[in-house]
Formats: sequence, C-alpha cells, structure tokens
Amino acid sequence: MAHAKTRNSRHRVPFTTRYRASTSRIRRPGSAVAGPGAAAAGPGPSARARARIDRRSGLPDASRGSSPTGSARTLEPGRPASAATLAATVAGAAAALHVPPYYNRPNQDGIYAHLAAVADLDIPIILYNVPSRTITDIAVETMARLARLPNVVAVKDATGNLARVSAQRLACGEQFVQLSGNDDMALGFNAMGGTGCISVSANVAPRLCSQFQEATREGRWDEALELQDRLYPLHAALFSDASPGPVKYALSRVRTGFPAELRAPLTEPSAASKAAVDAALAHAGLA
Repeated sequence: MAHAKTRNSRHRVPFTTRYRASTSRIRRPGSAVAGPGAAAAGPGPSARARARIDRRSGLPDASRGSSPTGSARTLEPGRPASAATLAATVAGAAAALHVPPYYNRPNQDGIYAHLAAVADLDIPIILYNVPSRTITDIAVETMARLARLPNVVAVKDATGNLARVSAQRLACGEQFVQLSGNDDMALGFNAMGGTGCISVSANVAPRLCSQFQEATREGRWDEALELQDRLYPLHAALFSDASPGPVKYALSRVRTGFPAELRAPLTEPSAASKAAVDAALAHAGLA
C-alpha cells in the first residue's frame, strides 16, 4: 500500500519507542490510561509553561477582568483544544485523545481544520471517533487526510461499525493504528486489522483484557474467543446505566475501599444495573 507509506513509515517508529517509557506508569497489564482524576493529583505546569499556554490559547485572562463570554467565536479552529493539549504536553502527557467538534456539527472540512490545528503541536494525536456522543463522524476520507499529518498516529474507533476497520485500513494505510472503542466488538475489530482497545472493562479486569489482546495479537483465536465469552457480560453490564456509574460500582466490588461516589448530574446505578455487574463479575471469576 505505497500510497500510505510515504507518511506512515517516517513516524511510526518514534511513536512506538519515544513514548513507550510512559506506558510503564500503568501498573497492571491491560489497564486503561488514567483519566483526569489521576492527572489532577500531580504537579501543574510551571509559570513559564502557563504563560506559553496562555499565549497559544488566545483566551482572555479572567484575572485581568476580561470576560470569556463569547470568546470562542473569534478563536481559530482548534485553539481552545490546542491550549488544553499544550497544557497536557508540558505536564508530561505521552499522547492526546481528541474528539471532533460537537454540538455545532461542522462539516468534514470543519472537522479536519479543528483536528489539524490540534495536530500542529509536538505530541502524538489519537483521533476519537464516537458519533453517538458527539453527533459528528470523522468520515473515512477525512481520516485519510488527517492520517497524512505527522502527529496523527491512531484512531479510537467507537462507531460500532466493524466495516470501518477495513475501510480505514485501505484509506489510511496498514501502519495507521486502529484501536477499538467498544470492548464488546474488540474480537471482530482485531480480526479485521485492529491492534488493540482503549478499554472500559480493563479498568475492572486488566489481566483478563490483557490476556485477550495478547491472544488476538498472537493469532490464538480459540483462546481469544473463550476470553471474549468470559468477559462479554462484563462489557455489557458496565454500560447498563450511565457511565461511569457501573464501572465505579464494579471497582468497589473488586478493590476494597474504592470510592463509588459520583459527581452530579450522575447518580448511583440502578439496582438492576448493580445486579448485572454482580452477575458479570461472578461469570468472569472476579467475585
């Protein structure tokens, strides 16, 4: 697939080596990347870094009496997202996961402009295509354009359409990393050319999810199918109520003292959801 190798062959090695050290911060095999709560506990960026962020963001400084109201109307595509990504970069993030713009539902040129602006920073960008939440879809053709940018290295595909794996593989090249955003589809996703999953279930069952991914990577499909059957009820139960309610409840069951409280407007999972999680944990041999 020569049409995709001109860009991909140049960037893939740095992505797999330069940032590998950061993955050592994940304590257990197969566990998901830490979210905002973990990041908030660490040291913030320095004053110099904050000044750099402020310059790049173009946002008014509330401390000087400026009002942020309406400021987004005059910003260039991706500017607020670029500022947040820059903050993550100077704080030590290994990569950034970005959704296309939501609510306004821009066309494909608008989606490209936004994500291309974010990709102008010195950090690997993982596209996050989740139309069920953003109401916008990064079309295959747009993803192919983005994949030519040096810093766009992967996609978390949560479209729920397995055919997209093949379409994106042809459009973006075999070396473009495709990660499933749906645990329940990860088996078929990897069979069609995917290379992993940004997983919800791995927060609860990291070892089993790691073993599942390893089995698919090594072509042990019978073993992968057995693990899929073992994990599937958990995949489903963790979305039996508004996320992350069922996930936090499940973690409170497998990790003593893990807090299950949620911030408003989320409320605790229903009794039916908790029962589904309990049954799934028992089915997977985790409780």
